[in-house]
Amino acid sequence: MTEEEALRLLRSGGAVERRQAADLLGQIGGSQAVEPLIHALRDEDWGVRVIAEQALWLIWCRSGDAGADALLREGMQAMEEKAWDVALTKFTQVIEKAPDFAEGYNKRATTYYLMGEYEKSIADCEATIARNPVHFGALSGEGLCHLALGRLQKARECFLRALEVNPNMPGVQRNRTAVDRALRSLSNGD
Repeated sequence: MTEEEALRLLRSGGAVERRQAADLLGQIGGSQAVEPLIHALRDEDWGVRVIAEQALWLIWCRSGDAGADALLREGMQAMEEKAWDVALTKFTQVIEKAPDFAEGYNKRATTYYLMGEYEKSIADCEATIARNPVHFGALSGEGLCHLALGRLQKARECFLRALEVNPNMPGVQRNRTAVDRALRSLSNGD
């Protein structure tokens, strides 16, 4: 099946066909598959929604430059090993090699977040979003940073934007609900 056939099935196939199409788009899809996959995050079929989210992550991790992609994988491995300095170096190299590749910034933002460097993480989340406005991971990540810094209203805005793109994130929904409760409590003087 070609990318064009998969895109057609994602729009008009049955549930099983839409699942298969989303899965294939994750493997072979390019930038033209992103908008249809974002739309599929609201599919009536739960399986299509889950596979569409996974497909988006796969597409977002492909820069089109084999060297940058290898560095990204090395950085992700370093993150798993909690080798923060190595991860930061690898992601910075990705950004230098492919400055328009949003995922390099997003992975570095995640590393900064895990290190407690929230302002640096926010800057990289914003760089990610500037390059990929529907990057629900960066939107949510920025919200977590603002939450850690006590900026409840800004955190709420980020969580809402993330959920507008991808309503299938229960953790983000819980964070938004908790922030809403905290904001209500503050406005009530509790």
